[in-house]
Amino acid sequence: MATPIYERWDIVAVPFPYTEGDRAQRRPALIVSGRALAQRHGLYWVAMITSAENTPWRDDVAIRAGAETGLPIASVVRAAKIATVRGDRIERRLGMLRSHERALVHAALLRYLGGVPTK
Repeated sequence: MATPIYERWDIVAVPFPYTEGDRAQRRPALIVSGRALAQRHGLYWVAMITSAENTPWRDDVAIRAGAETGLPIASVVRAAKIATVRGDRIERRLGMLRSHERALVHAALLRYLGGVPTK
C-alpha cells in the first residue's frame, strides 16, 4: 500500500526527533512543507507541537484543542523546532490547523527563514 500524501497544515502523529540526540518521542506535529517534497522525496518538514503548559518560547503559536485539530489539550506549534521525517514514519493524521493559526505559524517560520524582520 502506498504511503498517503499529507497536506501542509495537517496535524499528524509522528516520532519527533530530539535535538539533543538520536532518540524520538511520539507526539503531534504540524506539516509545514508543501506537497512537492513528499511527491519527489517521500519527506515532510514538520514543526513540533507541545503542550501549552510548557515554558513558552518566542514565536510559539497557540492552538486550541478540539475535533478540528485532533488535539486533546491546548497546545502550541513550536516554530523553532522543525524536523524532516519520512512519510512512512507518520503514524496518522489527527486533524488540521485552523486558518487564522496558519497565518501565525507562517509568519513565525518566515522570521526564522529570514523572510520577515524579527520582532
